[in-house]
Amino acid sequence: MAESTASPSGGAGAPTKHTKPRLAVVVVTYQSSSVLKDLLVSLPEGLSGTDWQLVVADNASTDDTVAITRELVPAARLVEMGHNTGWSAALNAGISAADEFDAVMVLNPDIRLVPGSGLAMYDVFGREGDIERVGIVAPRMYDGGGNLSPSLRREPTVTRALGEAVFGTCAGQYHRVLGETVYDETAYAQNTTADWATGACLLISAECLAATGPWDESFFLYSEETEYALRARDRGFRTMLAPDAQVIHLGGGSCGDIGNSETSPRLWSILTLSKVRMYRKRHSLLAYAVYWSVVFLGQSVAAAIGRPWGRRAVAVLLRPSKVELG
Repeated sequence: MAESTASPSGGAGAPTKHTKPRLAVVVVTYQSSSVLKDLLVSLPEGLSGTDWQLVVADNASTDDTVAITRELVPAARLVEMGHNTGWSAALNAGISAADEFDAVMVLNPDIRLVPGSGLAMYDVFGREGDIERVGIVAPRMYDGGGNLSPSLRREPTVTRALGEAVFGTCAGQYHRVLGETVYDETAYAQNTTADWATGACLLISAECLAATGPWDESFFLYSEETEYALRARDRGFRTMLAPDAQVIHLGGGSCGDIGNSETSPRLWSILTLSKVRMYRKRHSLLAYAVYWSVVFLGQSVAAAIGRPWGRRAVAVLLRPSKVELG
């Protein structure tokens, strides 16, 4: 990949708000035919007020994903990867294939945009008086049942890994130091800055993309958005919630629901391995060893009480396979 995957608008500062913003809408797909149609149908109203271009990067789907894209959005730019390259590699290819843009909207195929959400996200850029610029914007997210889906996250730490090992994925409800997920509903009613946000729907400024560089393709799935947001933060770009922008995420879950991972030990093992690999990229070997041990402890407890995803995660932590590494 090139040094930077962005094709910025040409300005040296934050994206201009004096012209209709140009958005490259990049969707990474793989066997997505069952959910893609409703996303594509939601785009025109969801992106009203913007000049948008759809790019679909498909990881060699064998279902009707490509046909649905061509039928519903004939003008879409389709990037066919040839094989399942993973999420980051396909995203980088999709961004590289886009025309000139002011920002990139990254979407999972199971997202549905609420009318006006794209412009509401874009309007968060260029906030005057901020010491650090806003480079990544996340919307307020709801699950398929209309419940708030907590999507803001705190930086991974050993303490938070221990908290989640003891109390589960809802540990952040008890105290911010115990879990990554931000559950406080007031955080989703204002422009809240987070360490990172789930990657199902993000808007990234061209300036942030140019400064941060391409997404890390060593991640096949999961934790790539964590790594990217923290790397962007290192370069002076914040991740911020746009409370007036709302989307529906069919894969979003409330506290205690680990979504598809609960029924797919393989997905859970990929998620677990990606978490520890991401932590290693930013910390010393000693800190990583402590973090790995805490994560391993948590998965071992799950395995001991009969959770199949816990057994798979333990095996993968001890001996990663090509399946989890992509």
